[in-house]
Order: sequence, then C-alpha cells, then structure tokens
Amino acid sequence: MDNFRADLHIHSVLSPCGDLEMSPRNIIRHALKKKIDILGISDHNSTKHGPLMRRLGKECGIFVLTGAEVTSREEAHCLAFFETDDQLALFQDYLDKNLIPFPNDPIRFGHQVVVDENDQILEEEQNLLVYSIDQSVNQIESEVHRIGGLFIPAHVNRERNGIISQLGFVPPDLNADALEISRHITKEDFLSLNSYLERYTFIQSSDAHYPEDIGRVHSVFRLKEVSFGEIRMALSNTDGRVVLKP
Repeated sequence: MDNFRADLHIHSVLSPCGDLEMSPRNIIRHALKKKIDILGISDHNSTKHGPLMRRLGKECGIFVLTGAEVTSREEAHCLAFFETDDQLALFQDYLDKNLIPFPNDPIRFGHQVVVDENDQILEEEQNLLVYSIDQSVNQIESEVHRIGGLFIPAHVNRERNGIISQLGFVPPDLNADALEISRHITKEDFLSLNSYLERYTFIQSSDAHYPEDIGRVHSVFRLKEVSFGEIRMALSNTDGRVVLKP
C-alpha cells in the first residue's frame, strides 16, 4: 500500500466562479507543483471538462476523478464522480434536463467556457451553472449511484450551501460515500459538534477557484494503486484501503 495526496474539489473556467487562469492544462500544471496525485474536477452542474482533464492528467501522472458539484433543489452542494466517459455523458444528460434555466450574466457572475487542451474556447454555457437543478439531495444521490458513481456532500460545515446549513442535518437515509469538510475546520472539531456523523469517512478539499489554492488542503488516501475502484474502497474503508487525512 502507498499513500497518495488527493484534492477532490477543483473548479475550472467552466464554473462562473472559476478564475480565467483555471484552464484544464493550467490546473494540471499547478497540481504537479503541489505534488497532488489525485485530482477531482467538479465544475458547477457540468461534467464537460472531465474527459480532457482525465487525459491531461494521465499524461502527467495525475489521476483525475471526473464529475461535477451539483446544486440540489435545497441549494445544497454535492460532489459526484464517475469512472467512464459514458457515465459522465449519462449524468450530463441528467443535469441538462434538470437545471433550472436562468440566463448567465457574465459581468455579474463570470464567464462559463468550455476550452480545449490549448485553452481555445469551444463553447460558452448560456444558463447560469451555479443555479439549482430541480432535484432533491436524495434524488441526486440515487441517480449518481444508479449510474455507478460516488456521491459526497460538499463542505458540509459551511454556513451556506452545505447540506447541514440547508437541511439542518444529514438525513440518516442518505447513502453518501463520504462527507467533505472545508479547510476552515478540522475533522475533530467538526465531529465534536456533530457526533452523529462519526460513522462517515471524511475528506478535506481546497474547493479551489484560483490556481494558487489547488492543494491548499488535501486528503491522504492509502491505496494499492490509484484507480476509481481503489478510491471507492478507501472511502468505504475496505481491505486496508483508507482515508488517512483529514
């Protein structure tokens, strides 16, 4: 078994809140500098940079988990990750069908662009991606697992857009693969306030919107090798695979 540094919450230029320097290639470049082994690309309500990010990461020895940060009907943010391009396409279709249409204002919210490996713009999303989709947290979790993905409520300690702030608690019937806490709290401090969540695996991520924030905090996975299956095993604490940090 070896230890691998993972930052599973990164936004690219496709997210309206993502800095213009957060192109796929530049994200990989900065992740290399920070010695990140596993990167999670999680743009708001879109998976469209996933395949390119995975390919660029593979060329540089970084494993990229591809998915999205989904905003539920309750305005809770949830990370969803998938292993294959076919799964990503299925989930993108689900997002497209359920995103509540609201035109983006680039001046107010920022541009939402899909780019190629040379940072050339291929398309610009017209609907605001940070808006909610018309699905509940439980419905999103069910769809993610139906497709075969991983479901992780994001920054659960935050006072805005965390599942606890939006619902008041983590529903006991929610089949989350892990819970993410932000860099602003330790796992120990969080559990001292929420002891009912002790059974969950926790990850900590940067939620980077700027290149310098990539890897600012990270998790450590103990795995036999880096793969989607091994990461799933670590999140479920199976056969010696485990998340050591936070």
